[in-house]
Amino acid sequence: MEYVIEMLNIRKEFPGIVANDNVTLQVKKGEIHALLGENGAGKTTLMNVLFGLYQPEKGEIRVNGEPVKITNPNIANDLGIGMVHQHFMLVDPFTVTENIILGKEPSKAGKINLKDASKKVRELSERYHLSVDPDAKIKDISVGMQQRVEILKTLYRGAEILIFDEPTAVLTPQEIKELMIIMKSLVNEGKSIILITHKLKEIMEVCDRVTVMRKGVGIGTVNVSESDPNSLASLMVGRDVVFKTEKKEAAPADVVLDINGISVKDARGIQAVNQLSLSVRAGEIVGIAGIDGNGQTELVEAITGLRKTISGSIKINGKEIQNLKPRKISESGVGHIPEDRHKHGLVLDYSIGENIVLQTYYQKPLSKSGVLNYSKIFDQARNIIAEYDVRTPSEYTPARALSGGNQQKAIIGREVNRNPDLLIAAQPTRGLDVGAIEFIHKRLIEQRDNGKAVLLISFELDEILNVSDRVAVIYEGEIVAIVNPRETTEQELGLMMAGSKRMEVGGKSRG
Repeated sequence: MEYVIEMLNIRKEFPGIVANDNVTLQVKKGEIHALLGENGAGKTTLMNVLFGLYQPEKGEIRVNGEPVKITNPNIANDLGIGMVHQHFMLVDPFTVTENIILGKEPSKAGKINLKDASKKVRELSERYHLSVDPDAKIKDISVGMQQRVEILKTLYRGAEILIFDEPTAVLTPQEIKELMIIMKSLVNEGKSIILITHKLKEIMEVCDRVTVMRKGVGIGTVNVSESDPNSLASLMVGRDVVFKTEKKEAAPADVVLDINGISVKDARGIQAVNQLSLSVRAGEIVGIAGIDGNGQTELVEAITGLRKTISGSIKINGKEIQNLKPRKISESGVGHIPEDRHKHGLVLDYSIGENIVLQTYYQKPLSKSGVLNYSKIFDQARNIIAEYDVRTPSEYTPARALSGGNQQKAIIGREVNRNPDLLIAAQPTRGLDVGAIEFIHKRLIEQRDNGKAVLLISFELDEILNVSDRVAVIYEGEIVAIVNPRETTEQELGLMMAGSKRMEVGGKSRG
């Protein structure tokens, strides 16, 4: 059997943790091979070994049957291996072409020849149907386009084997469809692709084979055509996973969050939220469905005090909180799981234990007269780490060393543990595996059943329909419809989200 990549019995250790424990991965030429596993299963570590960012303690790598030592990414590039990272490695003020040639600049008489480079980028873009403008600046193009630039960067360097690390985590549904088409066209041109993911739908759609990892160990490789999402989920998590969240009928009580006619401007000074009204009651989950960029971010920032409103009113339990400082709002009974966990959820260089008390460190018993009581802080952190299954070597480990899913569980533990009257969950399962998603959905429903109000903002329509008791559709900063999730479909929601179908939002349906 001709394999383009063989990683045989790879072992990679970090202090206190074995990230890859004797893992074997074999990729055939011209296939899309999925690497599937929970957050923290060791998938990205294994690919960082293949790309030369880490050196393994043990094991052998072969490219086209030949044993190789990949001590840095330049060697990986020379061997025809390219990696499209989850967090893009692009320079915002530079053009597409300047980013693509960075480090491999073509020159004539000592001067960079941008004209030739731009021509080559355009030819590559057309050949692989990527539709990228070589002269556009990175800061002016969409996230989906930036990802295409990363793909072009690997192709420009002559990559025959492309590693995609969670490529759909930040894309809209339309961009995901387009990426799938691009991946198929790359394979048709003779490339081979390794796709790191935990989205089972994507694996079923584009992959030929899948290697499953669990807690750093390779569980095995199966043909996608002989598998199904349920069996893959069981292999990945080590138990049966429930895709449909079980919940009893909601029993909404008093209004907790009451938003009346608020307008908010975005960072560019353009109105992003327009005279929006919405209420959320104790004992219900209200989901906000909308295409990215329709005012969801600004709405959440306005409720949590991170952005000023220009008009209207926001009340929690009948008390006005509009334009108060974030700490005052938090103390009014608002919990916030932010959409960007790195920017607004964690201080990455603090320990995970310190991050877990970021909302309460100044209160007794965690501090007294301004002096922190570290033994109490880490006691509390240990309890939350255990209760929320945050997988970390210890509570003293820096937050940045944890996988995305475990960072998210820590944030959710911190917010839910405060027992807020209103829990705002913005993209709470973005980039998480099915096991972690199931866990988080249960926690949101638990909050609801304990008589709390939950506001869920998500781009995942199946999540909105599965978890919410009512769905508010946002379009161009307005709520254009409020529907019962049991009486609508993804298609109908999609039409409303695109603004082509409106329903009366008034009177009783608002409450």
